[in-house]
Amino acid sequence: MRKIITENAPKAIGPYSQAVIAGGFMFVSGQIPINPSNGEHIRGSITEQTQQVLENLSAVLSAGGYSLNDVVKVSVFLKSMDTFTEMGAVYKMFFESDPPAREAVEVAKLPLDFDIEISAIAYKD
Repeated sequence: MRKIITENAPKAIGPYSQAVIAGGFMFVSGQIPINPSNGEHIRGSITEQTQQVLENLSAVLSAGGYSLNDVVKVSVFLKSMDTFTEMGAVYKMFFESDPPAREAVEVAKLPLDFDIEISAIAYKD
């Protein structure tokens, strides 16, 4: 097992790794809308928050030698399903062709009271 740590994504806000690689799989912890370059919490629209979250996810994948093309499963956590369509429009820009399996669920609360969190599983032979 190999732990992944990168300065190109927000640091873990608890006792967990940004990602772990095991047996060809990369398990990426939930990413939230924090700009890693300046620590800014993105509090704008769900479109802006989703953009930052997916950029963070991509950065963690890259640090482990993976890419969005290697993602096989995504979990999206939303504070409100009313933002599902807007989130999906941004999500589609990052996963243009052959999108991975995904679920999206509404949750009562997310870390630091953000509106979205996304985790992923990637795989390489």
